[in-house]
Amino acid sequence: MDASSGIDVEALVYPNERRLFAISVVLGLVGWLAIIVGTLGLALLWLALGFTAYLFAQSALISRLRGNGVRITAEQFPDLHARLLQCCVRVGIDEPPESYLIHAYGAFNAFATRFLGRNFVVLFSDVVDALDADPEAVNFYIGHELGHIRRKHLQWAPLLWPAGLLPLFGAAYSRAREYTCDAYGAACSANTEAVAHGLAALAAGHGRWRRLSVEAFRGQERESGGFWMSFHELIGDYPWLAKRMARATFPHYQPLGRHPLAWLLASFVPRMGVGGGSSMLVTVAMIGVLAAVAIPAYQDFTVRAKVAEGLALATAVKSAVAEHYAQTHEACESNEACGLPAPEEIAGAAVGRVEVGSGARITIEFTLPATDHGTIVFVPRAQPDGTLRWACTDGTLAPKEALNKFRASGGTGMCRREQWRKPLFT
Repeated sequence: MDASSGIDVEALVYPNERRLFAISVVLGLVGWLAIIVGTLGLALLWLALGFTAYLFAQSALISRLRGNGVRITAEQFPDLHARLLQCCVRVGIDEPPESYLIHAYGAFNAFATRFLGRNFVVLFSDVVDALDADPEAVNFYIGHELGHIRRKHLQWAPLLWPAGLLPLFGAAYSRAREYTCDAYGAACSANTEAVAHGLAALAAGHGRWRRLSVEAFRGQERESGGFWMSFHELIGDYPWLAKRMARATFPHYQPLGRHPLAWLLASFVPRMGVGGGSSMLVTVAMIGVLAAVAIPAYQDFTVRAKVAEGLALATAVKSAVAEHYAQTHEACESNEACGLPAPEEIAGAAVGRVEVGSGARITIEFTLPATDHGTIVFVPRAQPDGTLRWACTDGTLAPKEALNKFRASGGTGMCRREQWRKPLFT
């Protein structure tokens, strides 16, 4: 309970939020650990770069607020400032956030955000003007955003991001937070009627909210149990507004159950939505992690394609060496002796040369930077039946590229694991 206001702020928290938050912390830690280990630590580099991008992007938002918005102070809009301070006391916030009023060109919203340890609340002027007839309803908007700050939703978002991607779970936690913040908004309002007016303005707009029937709108909640409404709410970050109205204005509200098939289908849809001004860091982190996974994968794919070209060129060279051995029982030790073009003439986009050398060793020299101009060397060993068996036991190309991505059975021009570890020739 907050001693200064007499309000038990913990009782305002939607029950499911606590349970979902505890699970999210565990899953978030496991998820980040898996990402860091799975990318061999490369994710940390991309997160550092992502944080730098976040600083520039979020600083742009804050700069625009300070440059274009009107800061709410005791001198500037003292009525709103007094309401902000009153709401902070009621929900137990000791340090009021920087607050701004902006012209949002007809949009009805408000949001909380955070930058470098400072909290911000932004009110849209159309909302404030629309509720001029019931200023207590403005308290609902202010209290809702203060709920995000009081519950530290902004600080926890980056850690919880991996868990938030999970189907059903991530969206459920987001909706639970909204219900909690509605309760904080209600705690800042003088009465339930003010809460209803605040939600009515969201639903019906600037002028029509005054003539909206709260009972009829609340009754629309009964339609939410159908398949499509159930499905789209299950994958959405926000509860249906009719449900929010019912929960906030009806003391014994019991929500309808959702369609069973909607649960089944929604379980296959990951949550990718991140909402509000506080989501920038989460978005940048997601981009950074995806890049940390995608870029190495693309580089590996490029190496695979280029090295495969060299192995294909070597197939014809091995055939020429094997044919010479079958006819002479001797190893040819140059391209010319094997009846092949000069090494530089056996080349490709990523292959500089393919050369036959001492002991009929075939050296493939690559030119692409990703392989550091490395080589793969095939060495033959005579078999009792007069054929040759090849082993890639030498060369400067890293085993990761030369072996792990191209190993197959002998005779295909690929490298076998046991051949890499132990030579098959004497």
